[in-house]
Amino acid sequence: MIDERDIAKIARLVAEVLDTSAKDALGYQVPVGVSARHVHLTQADVETLFGEGYTLTKKKELMGGQFAANEQVTIVGTKLRAIENVRILGPVRKESQVEISQTDALKLGVKAPLRNSGDIAGSAPIAIVGPKGAIYLKEGCIVAKRHIHMTNEEAAAAGLKDKDVVSVSVENERGTTFDEVLIRVDPSFTLEMHIDTDEANAAKIKTGDTVVIR
Repeated sequence: MIDERDIAKIARLVAEVLDTSAKDALGYQVPVGVSARHVHLTQADVETLFGEGYTLTKKKELMGGQFAANEQVTIVGTKLRAIENVRILGPVRKESQVEISQTDALKLGVKAPLRNSGDIAGSAPIAIVGPKGAIYLKEGCIVAKRHIHMTNEEAAAAGLKDKDVVSVSVENERGTTFDEVLIRVDPSFTLEMHIDTDEANAAKIKTGDTVVIR
């Protein structure tokens, strides 16, 4: 027979297991970065917009060698609907691209598809106006898919790998769950989930808040 001391010991072990499981159930916590509308440009397009030989200047360092530039532009959709003071992110890229929210797309009158950054084939056309000139992109305007940046070590700790897709919970009064969140892994990244302003406002979260991978 099991005496009372054995029963008490078993109870303690069960409690420890349940406590560990409860902690594991909390998931992997990730800080949020709310990504406002922005533009990526080729060097040729930078020079068209700002003048021959022009180089973007840094306002703020970002992860992965990127930076927020001091330079801003106006983006123009159909029927000359425009949004001013849109930040450029550097360094220059092989292809120019505009990332906006769905609310921005409605304001501009463009049918911007939901895409991963860099996937612009067949995306919406848009015009970009700078102080020295303007360009028209036949494709390049997208609504960026939400995603999480991780280093290799962080991904391993979370049991994830590059291009995995997860669900993320926002534990506040809105109680929002984001599905279809892409994992992006690179040694240069800083742990952060990127969502656009529409998603942040809907979930009532801001840059610096924490979400949980489920």
